[in-house]
Amino acid sequence: MKIASIILSIMAVGLIVFNATRLNFDALFKGESLIAAIMILASLCAILILQILWTSKRIEKLSKQKN
Repeated sequence: MKIASIILSIMAVGLIVFNATRLNFDALFKGESLIAAIMILASLCAILILQILWTSKRIEKLSKQKN
């Protein structure tokens, strides 16, 4: 599970970088630039969800060690 979350996080960061190059700051909410901005937000959400999953697994592991 840890390796999968690392791979997915790297892919999400790659998508953020790729879509950041496609942003047109003169017309941020038009055409391809809007799609790139949405993809950046989606990738950030995916990273956040993966971090929450990783933290919950770590808490679960610690609670099992105490018992």
